Amino acid sequence: MSTSFQAMVVTETAPGLFQRAIVSKDLNELPAGEVLIRVRYSSLNYKDGLSASGNRGVTRRYPHTPGIDAAGEVVESSAPAFTAGDHVMVSCYDFGMNTPGGFSQYVRVPAKWVMPLPAPLSLRESMIYGTAGFTAAQSVDRLQRHPVLPDQGKILVTGATGGVGSMAVAMLAMSGYSVAAATGKPEQEHFLRELGAQDIVPRENSIDRSGRMLLKQKWAGVIDTVGGEMLATAIKSTRYGGAVTCCGNVASPDLPLNVYPFILRGVSLLGIDSAECPMSVRIPIWNKIATIWRLPNLEQLATEISLKELDQQIEAILHGKQKGRVILNLDA
Repeated sequence: MSTSFQAMVVTETAPGLFQRAIVSKDLNELPAGEVLIRVRYSSLNYKDGLSASGNRGVTRRYPHTPGIDAAGEVVESSAPAFTAGDHVMVSCYDFGMNTPGGFSQYVRVPAKWVMPLPAPLSLRESMIYGTAGFTAAQSVDRLQRHPVLPDQGKILVTGATGGVGSMAVAMLAMSGYSVAAATGKPEQEHFLRELGAQDIVPRENSIDRSGRMLLKQKWAGVIDTVGGEMLATAIKSTRYGGAVTCCGNVASPDLPLNVYPFILRGVSLLGIDSAECPMSVRIPIWNKIATIWRLPNLEQLATEISLKELDQQIEAILHGKQKGRVILNLDA
């Protein structure tokens, strides 16, 4: 089968210099795998921005096609679980990192990476959620199972205008929680309140550099998407017995913190992993996304772009200027 298609390819043109371009490729150039998929939609995540800019911690070898999310139809499958025409999703694992990803009209992947599209989501809707929505849903689920209950107090969401943060604000609000949204973008207050945030916390008020071991107890729970000093401050501000989820390090991978919140207040720090999360966990979370956490304001979170517009959006997400979710229409 010989078919030409379009994909973004990142190439190292000189040591440490990377160039992004939309190029024509052939199916024969795709890696081995049991399932060939015609991609209809993908989405833009911070990890994609890193991969697209030559970050070796995400992608070791170039040329490379980023995109850790993809949704489309099966074209061919040697795996009995999938047949031509099935609507499916691929996200996480090594997809888009060291295996050609979703910024391409076709992908070929191992069957164990493929998940049936959860009903009643459309392909487009699934990518508005994407890895960001899945990560947010995991975070809300972990707080609920801790348990942190709505009547115990406010939940802080950091990086609230980003993909994970905005999804988390909306999911928490529709689950009955009172949400405080921390952001460095005061102009996005209306956007956050429409998602369900009751309080807006300026970024400068979310970081404490006093050196105090513990801070005033404010939050019943926290969903942190940024790491670093903001995460440390959130932990020190969490109430007795509360929980903090951690899923990002855009601010810093370091955690400047002492043990007192854990041994004097019993605070729990819950790590959220989306990349290697097994299907036994992944599918139930996605079923919740498609049902009880199916957001009524989903379109409000989405900006749809074409491959030609992708480069500009990659620069935006790398500079902290993305709002909500950017989805890539591979047919546009």
